[in-house]
Amino acid sequence: MKRIRKRRHQTVEMQMGPMIDMVFLLLVFFMVSAKPIKPESDIPMGLPGQVSQEEVVDIPDEARVIIEPGGQVVLNEQQLDSPGSSSLPELRGVLVRFKTAADNANSDALVTVAPHDTVPHQRLIDVLNAIAEAGITGVTLAGGGDE
Repeated sequence: MKRIRKRRHQTVEMQMGPMIDMVFLLLVFFMVSAKPIKPESDIPMGLPGQVSQEEVVDIPDEARVIIEPGGQVVLNEQQLDSPGSSSLPELRGVLVRFKTAADNANSDALVTVAPHDTVPHQRLIDVLNAIAEAGITGVTLAGGGDE
């Protein structure tokens, strides 16, 4: 009887080191070349304004407050409040609306104060306080409001 020889089978081994290296290289390549996703919070969007108007309203670039010698306050040729009023509620109300309109138009609210030379300092301070209460920071003083 013939004796059957067992053949030696060579075992094929697959080396994992180069394969892992290749996988990591591909992973790094795709991570670097991929475009990052933009989060929703970074997407700019414009929201509608607070007030919708059918008519176009011309908003003056600047409000001019003139303090007359008797203490009368004139805003853009319109007399407001009485000369004896120190709180100036009408002036403050108009300036608050002016500030809101300027904010909605994305512009700065600018106010020029032109006191007459004989106006007491307290009246000028009253006007400046009303402007500050309206939240307006762009204030300039004009000299010689004796027109």
